[in-house]
Amino acid sequence: MTKHISHLSRRQALGALGGGAVALTAVAANAQSTAVEPLSTITTPRREFGPDADPNVYFWDPDLVAAEDGFWGVMQPNASIERLWTGARWAEGPAWNSVGRYLIWSDIPENRQMRWLDEDGHVSEFRKPSNNSNGNSFDYQGRQLSAEHLTRRVVRYELDGSVTILADMFEGKRFNSPNDIVAHPDGSYWFTDPPYGGQLYEGAPDAAGGPSNAAGLLNPRLGQPPEIGDWNREMETATYRVDGSGTVTRVATEADAADPNGLCFSPDQSVLYIASTGKGPGDTGPGGNGEIIAMDVAADGTLSNRRVFSDCVVDGIKCGPDGLRTDVAGNVWASSNAGRNVGYSGVTIWTPEGTLLGRIRLPEVCGNICFGGPKRNRLFMAASQSIYSVFTGTQGAGPA
Repeated sequence: MTKHISHLSRRQALGALGGGAVALTAVAANAQSTAVEPLSTITTPRREFGPDADPNVYFWDPDLVAAEDGFWGVMQPNASIERLWTGARWAEGPAWNSVGRYLIWSDIPENRQMRWLDEDGHVSEFRKPSNNSNGNSFDYQGRQLSAEHLTRRVVRYELDGSVTILADMFEGKRFNSPNDIVAHPDGSYWFTDPPYGGQLYEGAPDAAGGPSNAAGLLNPRLGQPPEIGDWNREMETATYRVDGSGTVTRVATEADAADPNGLCFSPDQSVLYIASTGKGPGDTGPGGNGEIIAMDVAADGTLSNRRVFSDCVVDGIKCGPDGLRTDVAGNVWASSNAGRNVGYSGVTIWTPEGTLLGRIRLPEVCGNICFGGPKRNRLFMAASQSIYSVFTGTQGAGPA
């Protein structure tokens, strides 16, 4: 088979838009002119992703972009990127249930969780209200874990249908807005706590005078249960561990990984990866630089040897990381938010050494990802308003 390697500079990407950049500039200059729909990717001609779209793939989907030959070893040559569903306001936190063979995800602003059934593609509301949940995952016993913005806590849905609060405070102070959560084989749970839920759209701002409501102009009680509205942000951004006894430990400080977002372990749990993203509402700390931070994990759950795994810059474009997963070979898969840099949002894939293998281009900003399907070889991507998937040539590590 002929090797297929694509290297596209930003200038080449803009050229491939066929004058789209010029057209958009003209539209910006004349706000009264007819709006021009932007191209979805840099693929020419423009492709459609839906189930009724015309065929567009024979061998190698055109939106699989290799940086190294090894990329083709983790992808599937005759599998295309599919859009499974659209209709969210902001899709996040996909997680695969292996027993039920379904995917769940959060639609944060709509305060709900959604479910896609593998058997027939049926999509329905799974849980509403969801307390503006963000990240979800399943532990080694098959129980769902959720990080809730509104209630500033992490919870576990038990097999009998009850709910356990895993953590809502640290040293007497309430969390900011837990973002993502993963399970460890030792029975502990690890989660990140940035401030992104402290806003009207994805949770509730602080009470008057708090960091995300300093002027007191916002009413955090509107549209909320009566117990919501009295809290203020009290802590720096950080990453935490809850052990089997319920003891909460701060394992990574703001200095280690500012504004921590997605997180995952290496296949052998010896390394923790954390996406360090930008400042959130009311954030007075340093803010992250859109990097993936790696730290070694000791048997007692402590972290050491902090280093920047990747700056997530591709062709000079910042492909800001959010959700993270690893495959069985230790490659790191990261969702990509490239802002208005069309063709760079989607997923980036990195070797365990931090070398870029390649990218999956999507027409929307990608917030989070997970591996799933009966063989755990299908990558699901929660991207802005939609859910996408693509079959791969590898398997995800650990439970989804």
